Amino acid sequence: MIVDATCTPADIRYPTDMSILNEARMKTESFIDYLYYEFRELFDKKPRDYREVAHRDFIEYTKKRKPRSKVRKKALKKQINYLKRNIKHIDEVLCKIDIKKLKKKHPLFKLILRYQTIKTVYEQQSYMYRNKVNRVENRIVSISQPHVRPIVRGKAGKNVEFGAKISLSLIDGFSFVDHLSWDSFNEAKDLIPQIKKYKERTGYYPASVHADKIYQNRENRKFCKDHNIRMSGKPLGRPKKETEKNRGQLEKEKKQRYQDDIDRIAVEGRFGVGKRKYGLGLIKSKLKETGETDINVSIMVLNLDKICAAELAEIKNRYRINRENAA
Repeated sequence: MIVDATCTPADIRYPTDMSILNEARMKTESFIDYLYYEFRELFDKKPRDYREVAHRDFIEYTKKRKPRSKVRKKALKKQINYLKRNIKHIDEVLCKIDIKKLKKKHPLFKLILRYQTIKTVYEQQSYMYRNKVNRVENRIVSISQPHVRPIVRGKAGKNVEFGAKISLSLIDGFSFVDHLSWDSFNEAKDLIPQIKKYKERTGYYPASVHADKIYQNRENRKFCKDHNIRMSGKPLGRPKKETEKNRGQLEKEKKQRYQDDIDRIAVEGRFGVGKRKYGLGLIKSKLKETGETDINVSIMVLNLDKICAAELAEIKNRYRINRENAA
C-alpha cells in the first residue's frame, strides 16, 4: 500500500486582505441597492456609502508596486471603515423587515447568507488590524466559496494552496480517497485508519506500507511492527556500525529502502495524471458538496482509466499471440 496527501486547488483569485475587503464592500453596496429598490418604504432616503471614494482609494493602493507597511495599514483601515458603515446601514434595514412573511424562495434569503459571510470577513479583518496579526482561525479567503481554507504546502513555487486536502492510498494501481477535508490536517494520523480500510477491502493487512517521512512516527511504526507490516524508510536511532558480519545485511537493507522509494513514486504519478487530465488541478465547482463530488468523480475516472489500460494491454497481447500462432 502506498499513501500520500495532496491539495486540490479551488478556482479562486489569490486572496489578499485588500482584495477581499474590496470585494466585500462592493457586495454590500449591491445589497444596499437591492434593499433600497425592493423595500423603499423602509428608507427615508438612500444611505450614503461613498462607493466612488472607496473605489478610488482601492485603485490608488493597487497602483503602488511595493507599498510600505504604513501605506498598507492606512489603506486597510479605510476599507474596513467603508465596510463597517455599509454593514451598519444594512443591519438597520434588516431589523425592520419581517423575514418570516417572505417566501422561502425569495432572493433575500440567498443574499442574507452571503451577507453573513461578509460580516465574518469584517470581523476577521478588523481583529487582525487591531491586534496587528496576520493569522486568524477559520480565515475566509473567498466570499463566494467561504468553505475554502489555506493549505500550507511548503513547496517551491506553491508555499500555500487554497482548496481541499485529500489523503490517498494506492493499492495495485487503484486510488482510494480515505480522507477529504477543506481544513488542513496532519496526514500522518490517517495511516492507521488507512491500513484498517485496506484490510476491509482485501481481507488482510498489506505486506508493506510505502510513505514519506511525515508518516514515519513512532505510533505508526509500532502499529506496523505489531501487525508484521514492513514500513519504508530508515529505522529510528543511530545508524548501525558496519562490520564484516553485518555488511551484507546492511547492504541488503539499503537496497530495499532504495526500492521502496522507487515504488512510492507511483502515487506521485497518480496525483500528476489526476491534476493534468482529470480536473484535480483546479476544482471549478462553487459549492462545498459539489466540489467534493468533483474530487471523488475524478478519482473514479482515474481508476476507470487504469482498468481500460489493463484491458487494452490484454487485447494487444492476445492479438500478438494469435498472430504468432497463425504464422
